Amino acid sequence: MSPVDAVRVSHVSFSYDGTPVLEDVHFTIPQRSFISIVGPNAGGKTTLLKLMLGLLRPSRGTIEILGMPPAKARTRIGYMPQHVQLDLQFPVTVLDVALMGRLGRRLPIGPYSRADRAGALEALRKLEMQDLAGRPFMALSGGQRQRVLIARALASEPQMLFLDEPTANVDMVVETELFELLHEMSKTITVVVVSHDLGFVSQYVQSVVCVNRRVMVHPTASVTGEVIRDLYLSDVCMVRHHHRDG
Repeated sequence: MSPVDAVRVSHVSFSYDGTPVLEDVHFTIPQRSFISIVGPNAGGKTTLLKLMLGLLRPSRGTIEILGMPPAKARTRIGYMPQHVQLDLQFPVTVLDVALMGRLGRRLPIGPYSRADRAGALEALRKLEMQDLAGRPFMALSGGQRQRVLIARALASEPQMLFLDEPTANVDMVVETELFELLHEMSKTITVVVVSHDLGFVSQYVQSVVCVNRRVMVHPTASVTGEVIRDLYLSDVCMVRHHHRDG
């Protein structure tokens, strides 16, 4: 029996107030892979991610996550939204933020358990942030905060990780470090990243889901200038477009 796909999207369409955003989207994502969703602004990238999370419902078609409807699979997904609502003046530590990722695995009332703390600390360890667990979150650099927010998504011990622009507002060195970490994680869980930077992510991911109202999936090696022109409706420079070994 073949393994269940991590994601199966079948002929999905979606509209906002009658305006089509996605049309007849059809693709699959295998388990334990590293995939990027790319495309122009307002092309439907974040909408597609929210549909896969079950935060939105398609106008037409079906979506399965690990063989289940998205709403039922949500506890198996770690999610980092593009705009995280955290008051940087609120006195929370790095560990406090990571522990937020455990909320879906525990009773709605009562203190965090020993298992919750162990899970949050393990997630921080994977992001190389465990030594800063007691530091105020607001005292961190931008790159360190992004690592903690990814650890928060990982703290639920998910089978899949969905990240919407996880390297926004960080410099190239931090971006490279984060994608190296995500590439390593994809050996054990499925990692799906929304990104605007096709040239950068193509070094790390196995396939690219190109979204601009319609969707095409390309192995990284077949992302050519013609593919980019069709996606962005203009010429886009592919910077640092070389491929990793292994």
